Amino acid sequence: MIRPAPPGRAPKPLPVSGPWRLPTLLASPFRLGFSLAMLVLAAASGWWLAVQAGRALGWPENGYAVLPVVTHATVMALGFLPLFFAGFLFTAGPRWLHVQPYEARRLLAPLGLQAAGWLLWLAGARLGLGVALAALALACAGLIWMYAMFWRLIAASPLPDRVHALACGVGGIVGALCLAGIGIAVLAEQPALALALARTALWGFIVVTFVAVAHRMIPFFTSNALPMVAVWRPFWVLWLMLGMAVFEVLAVWVDHAAPSEYAWPAWTAAVIAVEALAGGVLLWLAVVWGLVQSLKVRLLAMLHVGFVWLGLALLYSAASQALWLLTGQAVLGLGALHALGMGFLGSLMMAMVTRVSCGHSGRSLVADDLVWALFWLLQASVGVRLLAAVQGMTPWLTALAALLWTAVVAVWALRYANWYGRPRIDGKPG
Repeated sequence: MIRPAPPGRAPKPLPVSGPWRLPTLLASPFRLGFSLAMLVLAAASGWWLAVQAGRALGWPENGYAVLPVVTHATVMALGFLPLFFAGFLFTAGPRWLHVQPYEARRLLAPLGLQAAGWLLWLAGARLGLGVALAALALACAGLIWMYAMFWRLIAASPLPDRVHALACGVGGIVGALCLAGIGIAVLAEQPALALALARTALWGFIVVTFVAVAHRMIPFFTSNALPMVAVWRPFWVLWLMLGMAVFEVLAVWVDHAAPSEYAWPAWTAAVIAVEALAGGVLLWLAVVWGLVQSLKVRLLAMLHVGFVWLGLALLYSAASQALWLLTGQAVLGLGALHALGMGFLGSLMMAMVTRVSCGHSGRSLVADDLVWALFWLLQASVGVRLLAAVQGMTPWLTALAALLWTAVVAVWALRYANWYGRPRIDGKPG
């Protein structure tokens, strides 16, 4: 309890800064979730950089208990992003739903299990299959626990409109099922199945959550910063984006069932048509949501540029598959996948987390020179990775893209992890 100041004496002001302390991470769900996410993100990025450097130098890839591509795909799809989701959903989610939020301390066990599991997963790729499977079990248990807590918030909400929260909750179920399936696939030594499940999680869990949050928050943030731009977010836009994600999940499994990639020309032609149409509509939506106007405000521009990558990724995928039909060659390789993962998810991750970190630490909602430079260096890393995916390119380009990505996330993570362990600068709780 705070004792009232004696009459005639002003109360002593609360401290606006202080030393970095581990217990401060439990002051708010965003502090705990974001700090653990950044730890896993930095570790996963550094691990993949080491793999790519070894490949560029021609070192043999011996001694892996789990194939590096499976290790990488799994942790990049299901590792750090759900921890970022936890920081956001358990901070903003209770406001969406008009329910009492959890104390961050209650999230420590489920989030801690996930972080420990993913760090062990990276080590287990070398240490042994048993270690890797135990790591996935820990991460899966933590993910299930986390979303069980989120579903309790949804169930307790008195609001009739819970569409965005429900989309996030359903995505969490898909993610947990995919993670459990990856464990079974790794045990059965079925890497192709594990990769199909990782891509299913990417679209059915990660993208679903991102588009639900984008539909709710991007128009709202834009209208706040640019009053001349009205909030426009009809639900058909959300259904379009969710339907597109479901279609991509279907495409993953059709391709997985085919004797060889794109073995069914009629189906591939249908995928090209759907992706081209959806990509064009999403680029139109980006303009309607205020892409051009947003360029005046750095933090807002980061959100809008990140969203543009979703439309570009779909158009890139359509072009990639069209080239396959015409040439019989994977000319653009995995470029579309990285346009989605690094461009769309990476850019929006940086924008959203930066915004929440500034606002909930008592700072102004701005992207300063450091963050602005990191954001455009991130865009450069995406460009290099897309170039590296083109058939016949040197493996050094992939290593360069990994180096740029790792440098960006390392500096970005250090900047905000330094904030999370310190009190708000305005002296308020949280």
